[in-house]
Amino acid sequence: MDKNSKIYIAGHRGLVGSALVRNLKAQGYTNIVCKTRTELNLLDYQAVADFFAKEKPDYVFLAAAKVGGIHTNNTHPAEFIFENLQVQNNVIHNAYINGVKKLLFLGSSCIYPRDCAQPIKEEYLLTGSLEKTNEAYAVAKISGIKMCQAYNQQYDTKFISVMPTNLYGPNDNFDLESSHVLPALLRKFHDAKVGNKKEVVMWGTGEPMREFLHVNDLADACIFLMNSYADSEIVNIGTGEDIKIKDLAQLIKETIGFKGQIINDTTKPNGTPRKLLDVSKLHDLGWKHNINLPEGIAMTYNWFLENKQ
Repeated sequence: MDKNSKIYIAGHRGLVGSALVRNLKAQGYTNIVCKTRTELNLLDYQAVADFFAKEKPDYVFLAAAKVGGIHTNNTHPAEFIFENLQVQNNVIHNAYINGVKKLLFLGSSCIYPRDCAQPIKEEYLLTGSLEKTNEAYAVAKISGIKMCQAYNQQYDTKFISVMPTNLYGPNDNFDLESSHVLPALLRKFHDAKVGNKKEVVMWGTGEPMREFLHVNDLADACIFLMNSYADSEIVNIGTGEDIKIKDLAQLIKETIGFKGQIINDTTKPNGTPRKLLDVSKLHDLGWKHNINLPEGIAMTYNWFLENKQ
């Protein structure tokens, strides 16, 4: 990408999209196109077609998606599969029609089988059954990957797909009903501290293990790959390190300064037992993460205090 290339960020207000905008601007890219949902409804095929025909972006980062944690995935599967498929189909197809030089599709580590070997290599895709609690979302994301590969094969496009691990950082969703585990715990401990509560209830046993990547690192990796990678095969993006949820909770508790107890609600689901990405392919390409978890949690909590009060 040249510094003046026209770059469209689909989903620029979300966790990933906003990080991409920040990172691109910091690297000196000047021609970034963003549209709010009011300005451009990505579920509307004709609106998307008109937008691409008018704007003719050179590069597209497809970060727009309906996302959520275990509870919201499990209770709204129809919305997750419909909306994500619709957005992907509209954007990817119109990127092809309008000659976009390169598109980067943001997938998710939940595309991999629930019980596959750890750490998870890219080639494990479609080798086993998915985690039931987020199956609808995962199927939509797998369809996006396969769509990019199919268009590359038939139309010689350059559409690449990346699979981020669990993300966190500025502009995350801290709503307790729909958020992922790290922002949900951060919000719970913050509210408990402010409310002088004696305990925080945590879903599940705390034994499952998860990998976490600060969204600023993800954005940096995506821009790196947009500039240096053109293969159809997917690329994992993560740290290659994981932590038990109970240890994550303890780390967040200490960061926030909550003095009470942590209580486990074992009637609630744990989700996938472990989900650690093999990031050797990304490391071999020349990129590694910069922000460690304690530093990233502290940064995220500072942002939360400044923006969510």
